[in-house]
Amino acid sequence: MWAGLLLAYFHSSACSPARPPIALSEGTVIVQNQTKQEWVKVVVTVNDHFRAGANSLAPGGRLLAPLNQFQTAFGQHFDRGSQSVAKIELTATDGDGKPISLKWTGGRGN
Repeated sequence: MWAGLLLAYFHSSACSPARPPIALSEGTVIVQNQTKQEWVKVVVTVNDHFRAGANSLAPGGRLLAPLNQFQTAFGQHFDRGSQSVAKIELTATDGDGKPISLKWTGGRGN
């Protein structure tokens, strides 16, 4: 289910302003690993029900996931025409085995 859902891009942020680790832009969820450790078992959840993920995300790497690729456990896909994004949550594990938890709430107190 996870293969191909998220695209990983390696990106140097040395010349750009600091970005939030989770962002939403033009119907795409953008996650950036701003740590120095690889993340594994990355799961991104939109509105508590729609999920996508990746096996790993390298330090400094980015995941790009179009909203229409997120789906529920029953196979329903996120429909941008009838749904809006209220929150995005990420869970993963870092290289030391510690859990990672990030939240985006559209600017309402991340």
